[in-house]
Amino acid sequence: MLKIGDSKLINSWAFYDWANSVYSLVISTAVFPLYYSAVTEGKTVSFLFMDWDHPDSLYSYALSFSFLIVAFISPILSGIADYTGNKKKFMKFFCWMGGLSVCSLYFFDGIDTVWIGIVFTILASVGFWASLVFYNAYLPEVAHPEQQDRASAKGFIYGYIGSVILLVINLILIQKPDLFGLTSGMASRISFVLVGIWWIGFAQITFKRLPNNVYNKKPKADYIWRGFRELKIVAKQVIEYPTLKKFLIAFFLLSVGVQTIILLATIFGSTELGLETIDLIITVLLIQIVAILGAFLFSRISEKKGNFFALKVTIIIWMIVCFCAFLLHKDLPNVSIYFYSLGGVLGLVLGAIQSLTRSTYSKLLPETEDHATFFSFYDVTEKIAIVLGTFVYGLLYAITDSMQWSVLCLALFFLASLIILSTLKRTKYVQ
Repeated sequence: MLKIGDSKLINSWAFYDWANSVYSLVISTAVFPLYYSAVTEGKTVSFLFMDWDHPDSLYSYALSFSFLIVAFISPILSGIADYTGNKKKFMKFFCWMGGLSVCSLYFFDGIDTVWIGIVFTILASVGFWASLVFYNAYLPEVAHPEQQDRASAKGFIYGYIGSVILLVINLILIQKPDLFGLTSGMASRISFVLVGIWWIGFAQITFKRLPNNVYNKKPKADYIWRGFRELKIVAKQVIEYPTLKKFLIAFFLLSVGVQTIILLATIFGSTELGLETIDLIITVLLIQIVAILGAFLFSRISEKKGNFFALKVTIIIWMIVCFCAFLLHKDLPNVSIYFYSLGGVLGLVLGAIQSLTRSTYSKLLPETEDHATFFSFYDVTEKIAIVLGTFVYGLLYAITDSMQWSVLCLALFFLASLIILSTLKRTKYVQ
């Protein structure tokens, strides 16, 4: 078995980002939302014995529901996983669940099968986010504290590269279906299958080398109740460590901004700025490519200047992005060029902030064997932030009839996070 700090072990762990990131780009961001909108546009959808005149709202509710499921089950399952030492088994289960659910989206081929799209959207989302809880929890078990910034960045870099490669393949398939003897709808559905196969297939490289039951735990028969007890112990520790507790609050506030912008950037571009689909896809690709550089660059900055310094720099840039987005409007000459530029800046700090928050949290943890349970609190914090962020964004849009004010409001969450980060005391591994 490979030991902690071994480069082969770190690379194998990071490769799960290569495997699963195609879901977040192709399914969550680029291809599936556009396919769903095309199928349901101008139509009434029946689901759960109700008629939905606005199918896009049904889709957003389905995603919100999946986040709530993960927020509820991940602490419970993580407590059981830590007590039994079976993180890898849980991670495998949710990986297969997510990958097979994505493949099943192939059967969503028209208005009569919208229920298939909704049900498997929920299951795929739960599989993706739940598997990440256990994946992130492996970071302190594969890399030493001084290696964790680079290891975390490497994962995101692998993820961005892999997802861009498959997205380009899928876009060729969808844009030129005649070359493959397909219709455009069939090409989109095949792209969903490719995502599931890619996710499950490349994940096997990670599963082959990741250790299981690192601490040689031997669970007793009542492991479910003992798992709950494990959860209670960790919750108490989170409260008792002031730096860890404050960091989670700061992470919650910045996640409100980050995750809301990630989820709604393309909607802002299409609805508020009137951009074409091709402009939005180009921007998404640009963000992913620049994010590779951002994750690498800021991992080096954190090594020289410290995690807190690097995080504060990224947050300031996120605030600038919010302000610049507020100034954009559809009547602005060459608005697409400005949107591309904003996407480039966004990409620079997107990879950075996602990588740094994960490694910083890992380095702030106390000496513990309950890594999955600790990371479940990290994950729940992010999911609740998504729910709040999208709610605030939608509420302000409804009040002002402009997404510009919604974007500007997100800057306040970044500012609050910056203030809290500035109060955190340095630790042995986090400067």
